[in-house]
Amino acid sequence: MSKKNIVFVTGNLKKLEEVMQMFKNFYKDSVPFDLSNRNIDLPEHQGERDEICKMKARAAFDIIKGPCIVEDTSLCFNAIGGLPGPYIKWFLKATGPIGLYRMLKGFEDKTAMAVCTVAYVNEQGEVNIFSGETNGTIIEPTAIETFGWDSCFKPDGYEITYAEMPKEEKNLISHRMKAMYKLKEFLDHNVII
Repeated sequence: MSKKNIVFVTGNLKKLEEVMQMFKNFYKDSVPFDLSNRNIDLPEHQGERDEICKMKARAAFDIIKGPCIVEDTSLCFNAIGGLPGPYIKWFLKATGPIGLYRMLKGFEDKTAMAVCTVAYVNEQGEVNIFSGETNGTIIEPTAIETFGWDSCFKPDGYEITYAEMPKEEKNLISHRMKAMYKLKEFLDHNVII
């Protein structure tokens, strides 16, 4: 019997690598479905996190015509009411990690919340949303660059940034892992069995 194929819609190979490793860890290397990827340029919607992710998921399903996963990442600065939030991609592109750090220069509060919102779309086009959060602090970027804003986000309880952590350690605590684990539990109870 062949495994169900689920398409993870991303063009970010580092994100794909992280997610594939997470599922291998969740299932002790025996993932009960095939996870492939497609690089589709989905519209960048505006709105609340869950709604943005749902809209992206529906757009992906219209193209893929089958089970798929989309993800939307937010970085929410507490000092400025949760911004940049789901618009972090554009802020990061314009300023880089150092610019994100400088955005909080005039604020005493440097705390932030990293949020990963994941949407799974089944064969019928039904969307389920899962999210994971990790609290931390925005610091001056480390010299180590991995991807995104990892070099300026120091999770609570750690003295190093995401970028300074071995991938395996980051994948144990990250916002993405928390959201993907909730997806894994949903798949186990509703799809894979």
